[in-house]
Amino acid sequence: MSGVRVLVVDDEPAIHRFMAPALAANGYEPLRADTGAEAISLVVNRRPDMVILDLGLPDMDGKEVIRSLRAWSDVPIVVLSARDREIEKIEALDLGADDFVNKPFGMGELMARLRAALRHRMQEKGETPVLRIGDIEIDIPRHRVQRGAEEIRLTPKEFELLAFLARHPGKVLTHRHILREVWGPANEHDTQYLRVYIGQLRAKLEPDPANPAIIITEPGVGYRTGE
Repeated sequence: MSGVRVLVVDDEPAIHRFMAPALAANGYEPLRADTGAEAISLVVNRRPDMVILDLGLPDMDGKEVIRSLRAWSDVPIVVLSARDREIEKIEALDLGADDFVNKPFGMGELMARLRAALRHRMQEKGETPVLRIGDIEIDIPRHRVQRGAEEIRLTPKEFELLAFLARHPGKVLTHRHILREVWGPANEHDTQYLRVYIGQLRAKLEPDPANPAIIITEPGVGYRTGE
């Protein structure tokens, strides 16, 4: 990760004191912003590879920072959010944030989320014909799903849903986003319909569907793929 610049946007000095050495120890180059305006300026002038953004900033709502950046930049954005503010998380993801981490958080979890967001952006730059989630291989042109030599038979809609999730590795996708992209705008509020299909996929893909590791639920928000 040498040379990867990570901009931390938070008005709490303690967060910066904690984050800067931890990021440096993991091979990242930390940058600091205490306000939304400073964050936007730094993205323009320093071109960070990743933004870690707290939504509670002194000069503007963090969601406005996301909206401003997404007007011209595809820099990965990982939001720091209080665990009980699910609506805020959904709004941030719908505006274009790539992921969120609940406060309080551990550095191990945060580093994993950063790596996943970076992988997602790298993959977006060029569609690959074969996608992977863990030991599951998804062959897009041939519409085939395999675990090792075993072929896993999916319906066309199950395959479309799985392929959509796999194209966004590790990224939290809201219920509405998934429904809109896979079933169309008219169905973006049919969350129970989505749960049924997720359940069907887990039954076919997960070694232990009761403890899923391939398609992971983010309660009240949506789903992400496992590592």
